[in-house]
This record gives sequence, structure tokens and C-alpha cells, in this order.
Amino acid sequence: MREKATGRLLEVMDKIAGRWQARPLNGGRERDIDPVDVVVLGERESLSVQVAVANQRSRRGVLG
Repeated sequence: MREKATGRLLEVMDKIAGRWQARPLNGGRERDIDPVDVVVLGERESLSVQVAVANQRSRRGVLG
């Protein structure tokens, strides 16, 4: 998903009491985020992001 205010890509880690626990894809701390503050990515864009993240991890030697 993409945060509306910043455009950052986030990964949902958990959902608690109507709020989501999310963290930036490029690393960082988890935080609460309201679902109305994000745009859920479509299937095609989501796959593209996942491939980019996997490539970045591979370049850094972090696989898995």
C-alpha cells in the first residue's frame, strides 16, 4: 500500500481495532496507520513493488 500523505510504500504487519500496524518497505519502525490514509495497490503495482524489494535485498545480500 502507499501512504497518501508521503507516497511511501508500506507493508501491513497486523490489523488491530480498526487500525493497521505498518512499516516502510525499505525498513523502519512499525507504526499505527488509519486505513483511510493509504491507497491499497492493485495486483500489478503490488507485484512490481515486491520484485523491486526482492532485487534490493538481493543486491544487499539479504535473501529470504
